[in-house]
Amino acid sequence: MVTGQPIRAWLLMAAGDDRGHGGNAGYDDQVDSHYTWDSKVPNHKNLRRGDSVAIWDKERLLGVSVIEQIVTSPGTKTLNRCPHCTTTRISSRKTVLPRFRCMKCHEEFSIPRSEVVEVTHYTARYDAAWTALDGVLTGREVRRLAQNAGEFNSIRALDWDGVRAALVAKGADRAVRRVEARADLSWGSAAGGRVEFSQGFDHALVRVRRGQQQFRDHILAAHGSVCAFTGEAPPRVLEAGHLYSYARIGTHFEHGGVMLRRDIHRLFDDGLLAVEPNRLRVDVAPSLAVYPQYARLDGEPLSLRLRDEQVEWLAKHWDEHRVGS
Repeated sequence: MVTGQPIRAWLLMAAGDDRGHGGNAGYDDQVDSHYTWDSKVPNHKNLRRGDSVAIWDKERLLGVSVIEQIVTSPGTKTLNRCPHCTTTRISSRKTVLPRFRCMKCHEEFSIPRSEVVEVTHYTARYDAAWTALDGVLTGREVRRLAQNAGEFNSIRALDWDGVRAALVAKGADRAVRRVEARADLSWGSAAGGRVEFSQGFDHALVRVRRGQQQFRDHILAAHGSVCAFTGEAPPRVLEAGHLYSYARIGTHFEHGGVMLRRDIHRLFDDGLLAVEPNRLRVDVAPSLAVYPQYARLDGEPLSLRLRDEQVEWLAKHWDEHRVGS
């Protein structure tokens, strides 16, 4: 990692409706790609592009990544309040009646007082550098890494040095490297957010500000609903996989990706699956070959024809994960 400014880090709680107790209708989170909140949430203005994030569900760590984009929009939010003291700190109970209980004044009631307020909605996207770490750290271990140990907010400041040490101790070095490579990247101006990268051969570029969804649409239109390693599959199980480390480069190259099944995508990113660039045959790492569903891919050709640019990216991936290692 190139040391510059210290890495800013946040702990984000993704626990469905439980994030707001009974005080709101929950949030639209997808833990491996984006996180949502609004202007009523403490720390709502403090997150920035380039900040690292750790996602948890109060029971365990789910994964880590780096924020690549934050989208804001005006809107409204329904707040449910205690009819006695008006706080929104109420809990919704599933098996006990009355259904609601106030966590401040301890009153119990069947119907909360509802109020619609204007808010700013925020969505942070971080799918480019996402690394799943389901259960690598327990909820108790995660809580200890917050800068303010007694804090209960859904967005909390994290001690990244502590996170790094905890993950390295559990053998999750790769996750740390992916986050720090991306967090150390210069984001450019807030207006454009472009990152330039010269690779030594000509590429048409699809800029970062167009986003992952546009990149996926482009790759899907070019190659169809086909996983490059396993063949045809429903579009909903396919992801646009970069053939290079997007976390380090920060640019969507027009011919820099293929459609990959989600599990294949993760294994390719980790180097457990690679493509021998001369024969364009799949190579399965020994640690993965113990699983029959992946072992059978070893030596098989890819399911689509590649452009020269894609082969060049695969060769670099091969050098990194086979020759270099």
